[in-house]
Amino acid sequence: MANTSRDIILRRIRESLQQPAPQPARPDMAAPLHPRPAPDDDLAVLFAQSFVRVGGALYYCESVEHFYDQLFAYKKEKELERLFVWEPELKKLLHEGNIVFQDTETEFIDHADAGLTTCEALVARTGSVLVSSATGSGRRLSIYPDQHLVFARTSQAVTDIGDALLRLQQKYGPDKLPSMVSLTTGPSRTADIEKTLVLGAHGPHSIVLFLLDDAPAATA
Repeated sequence: MANTSRDIILRRIRESLQQPAPQPARPDMAAPLHPRPAPDDDLAVLFAQSFVRVGGALYYCESVEHFYDQLFAYKKEKELERLFVWEPELKKLLHEGNIVFQDTETEFIDHADAGLTTCEALVARTGSVLVSSATGSGRRLSIYPDQHLVFARTSQAVTDIGDALLRLQQKYGPDKLPSMVSLTTGPSRTADIEKTLVLGAHGPHSIVLFLLDDAPAATA
C-alpha cells in the first residue's frame, strides 16, 4: 500500500524528534556588548560623528584663536546678547580673546540665553557629553539656559560611558565624586504627548560643542 502524503509527513516528524535539536553556543557573559574601536581609530572623530548624529552642533577648532573666531561668529549669528560663563578658567580664556560674556548671575533667571561650560568627558559611543557640578558652572548652567554651549578638547574623548565614569573617579577619587553627574546626549527632547517630538522640554533646545584639537603636532 503506497504511503500517503500524510504518512510521509508524520514519518519525517517522528524521525526529526528522535534527533537532538542543535543547541546555540553558550554566550560569553564577560564579553563587552559593543566591540571596542580599533587601536588606530580616532576617538575624537568617532565622538564627533555620534554627537552630530544625535542632534548636536559641533564646531571644530584648530587652535584657541580659531575657537575665539568660531564663538564670536556663533554669538553674532544667533544674536546672543547674554552668554553666561561662570568657570574661572573659561572666563580667563574669553577675556584673552576679547569675547563679551556675563560672569555673574545678574539677570540669569530672566535672560538665560546661553551658558558656556566645560565638561568632564566626551563619550564616543553615544555622542554624550559628561558634565558635573564640580566645576564653577555648578548644576544650573548646563540645564537652565536655552542653549548649552560646551568648550572641550579632543583629549577628553573616551570610548564608552564606563570609561567616562572611570575618568571621573580617577580625577576626584571614589569618595569625593561630584554631587551631580549628568550625561547629555543631544538636545533635551520628549515625545510623551501624542508621540510629538518636542525639543527643550526638560532643558536646553540645543547643545553646541566647540571642540579644540589639543593633539600633539605630528613630527616629520
